[in-house]
Parts: sequence; structure tokens; C-alpha cells
Amino acid sequence: MLGTLARWLRFAGFDAFYEAGISDAHLAGLARGEGRWLLTSDRRLAASAGPRSLLVRAGTVEAQVGEVRRRLPLVVDANRFFTRCPVCNAALDEISREEAQTCVPPYVARTAPRFRRCLGCRRTYWPGTHAARIADRLARIFTAG
Repeated sequence: MLGTLARWLRFAGFDAFYEAGISDAHLAGLARGEGRWLLTSDRRLAASAGPRSLLVRAGTVEAQVGEVRRRLPLVVDANRFFTRCPVCNAALDEISREEAQTCVPPYVARTAPRFRRCLGCRRTYWPGTHAARIADRLARIFTAG
């Protein structure tokens, strides 16, 4: 439902669980059990999930982030940007160039300024050509009034 929103929350450093295909009952149970807010665009799920559910009505990720920020006390910290895996939500850990060189293209291993590895799925990340665009978008959607 809100997979793109979850990915952008992760880019911004927020712990955002998302799993496609999970049943509403299981999702609501996980949110309650872990003390999480449940963000959904499904009216029925929002009504049945309990008091820590938020019906997100906006269609674009920018508008969704704005809606969530207006209704929940998110503390945005640019120092946390790019600290969670956008795929699995686990924390990213700095790794050395030597550790990275076996799992990135040779040119990247030689030229990237830093590397991070996901502690969950073990993917390796580096600031590629798209990183500046993502950072600009993060700053725009997470720090806008």
C-alpha cells in the first residue's frame, strides 16, 4: 500500500517496517506488539488496527510525508539520512574500501568515498550519481514546513 513512503522514510533514517502481501490482521498485530504506528491508506485497516494507526490519504510521497509529519511527531535529522537499508529496513554500517571491493564494481571500489553494508540483507551501498538527487529530495520533503 505505502511501500514508496516506507522506502523514503528509510532513506531519511526512520525505522519503517513494510512487507508486501502481509495480511491486515498480521500487520495490525505486529504494529501493536512492537509499539509501532501503523500507516495505511486502507480505511478498514485504519479503523480496526487500534489507536496507533494513521490513515494516509495523500497520493504522492511528498504529500504523504507532509501528512505524516503534520500528524506525528517525527524528528527529522539530516545526519540520519542514508543510515537504514531502503530494501529491508536494517541499519547500515560503515565498511572499509577493502571490505567493499569484493561486492562492488571495480571502478566503484576505487573511486567511491565511502561504503555502507546492510546488517540485514548484506547489500552494499555507496554514494553514486543518484545520491545527490535523493539527498536533495529528502531535504525538500522532510524539512519543508
